[in-house]
Amino acid sequence: MSQDLPKTITRILKVPERDLGKFKEDEGREKLGFWEVSQTESSSVEILHEAADYLKTKDTPVGFPTETVYGLGADATRSAAVKGIYAAKGRPSDNPLIIHISDLEMLRDILAPALAPENTTNDTTNANHDRIPEIYKPLIDKFWPGPLTILLPNPAPSKLAPEVTAGLKTFGVRMPKSPLALSLIKLTGSPLAAPSANASTKPSPTTAEHVLEDLDGRIELILDGGSCLVGVESTVVDGLCNPPIILRPGGVGIDELRSCAGWEKVERGYKDQSELGKAAPRAPGMKYKHYSPKAKVVLYEATFAAGKEGVRSTDIDLFIQGGNSQHPTIRNGNLQVGIIRTRYWKPAAGLHCGDFKTRETVKTATGRETHETVELDVQEADLHGATKETTIGKLMDVSIGEDTRSIAQGLFSALRELDRRGADIIFVEGTLDDEDIGAAVMNRLRKAASEIKS
Repeated sequence: MSQDLPKTITRILKVPERDLGKFKEDEGREKLGFWEVSQTESSSVEILHEAADYLKTKDTPVGFPTETVYGLGADATRSAAVKGIYAAKGRPSDNPLIIHISDLEMLRDILAPALAPENTTNDTTNANHDRIPEIYKPLIDKFWPGPLTILLPNPAPSKLAPEVTAGLKTFGVRMPKSPLALSLIKLTGSPLAAPSANASTKPSPTTAEHVLEDLDGRIELILDGGSCLVGVESTVVDGLCNPPIILRPGGVGIDELRSCAGWEKVERGYKDQSELGKAAPRAPGMKYKHYSPKAKVVLYEATFAAGKEGVRSTDIDLFIQGGNSQHPTIRNGNLQVGIIRTRYWKPAAGLHCGDFKTRETVKTATGRETHETVELDVQEADLHGATKETTIGKLMDVSIGEDTRSIAQGLFSALRELDRRGADIIFVEGTLDDEDIGAAVMNRLRKAASEIKS
C-alpha cells in the first residue's frame, strides 16, 4: 500500500439489480436520451443514493459493477476526485481514463464548452447543432448501452477534470449497460471517470471480492452487484480519423463494427507505438503492462505449433533452473504450476502428473439475478518430473471453456484463482484472435504474459 494513502475501512454493500431505473420513452424523446431512476422505495435505491452523495462530496473513489468489469468511479468533473483514482490504483497519471454517462443528455452537456456564469444566457452558438459526431450515431444506436467506448473531441474550456484526459485533446466515453451503474451516475449528476477497479497491473476484477482483494483499505465503498457478464473491458474506437480505427479490442468485435454505416473499413490500431510504451497512450489500456498476476505467465499462442498438445517439459525445466532465487517453493522442491486451458489442451496439458486428487468448481459470482455465474473447473495433482517417478511440486489445472465468450468471462477469474493458490508459473493456452472478442482476450493475455511462445 502507498505510504501516502491512509488505511481506511472498506465496506461492501450488496445491491440487487431489480427495478433500479429505465430510459424515458415519452413520445418524441430519443431512446437513450434520459435515464430515470426508480422512484420505488427499496434498499437498493437507498444504497445508490448514499453512494451518489459520497461521490459528490468525497475524493475517494467507489467500486461498482458494469457489464464488462468492476469500475472504480469518481466525479469526472473534479480534479481532487479523479486524483483519488490514481492514488487508489497506483496508476500512472499519463494514462487517460474513460468516463461513463447515464444518458445522451449528459453526453451533450459534456460536449458543450464550459462557460462562465455570466455567459450562459448568451450561448446561442451551435444551439440547434447536435454536438455528437454523425459518424458515431450508428454505433450508439446499435451498441449503447454496452461495452463500446468512443473517442470525442474535448471542448475548450472543458467541464472534465484535466486528469481525465492526461493531456490529450480527446476523451473516451461510454454508456454502461448495467442499470446499477446508470442509476449511480444519474444520481451523482456528473459523469464518472472509471477505470477497472483493480490495483494497476493486476487482473481486472469481475466480482466485488476481486475489488476487495486489491483495494481493501484503499477505498471506503464497494457496490456488489454480482459477477460481470462480459468479462473483458470495452472496445475503444476512434471515428475522428479516416478510416476509423479500433484503439483497444473489447466486448464489441470488428465484424460487428463493420456492419454499421461509415464503419465498413474500420481498421485495427491497437498495436501502435503507444502500446509499446514509446509514446503517450491515445486511449486507456494501451501503454502499460496490464492484467498481470503475481506469478510468471507464459502464453502459448494458438499458432505455436510446438505447443499444440500442451506445455513443453523443457519450459518447466528452464523455469526451475532460472527461478531458484526468486521462488523459495522451487528451491524446496515444491514447484506450483498453474495451467489455464481453453479449446484443445487436455487435462494437465501434456505434463506428467499423478491422479487428480482434488477437483472442485469455483464459483466467482455472488448471485446477480440478471447475470450468468462464472464457474471455474479446478483440478489439482502431484506434478512429476521427466522420469515420472519423482514429485517436483503441484499441478493446478483450470478449464475456462471452449467458446470465446466463456474464455473472456473466465480469464481474469482464472488468473486470480491460480494466484490465490500460490502458483509460481502459469501456462495459458491462447485462442485465435480473428473472431468477435477473441482479439480482446488475446490482447489482455499478451499484456499479462511475461513470456509469449509463438
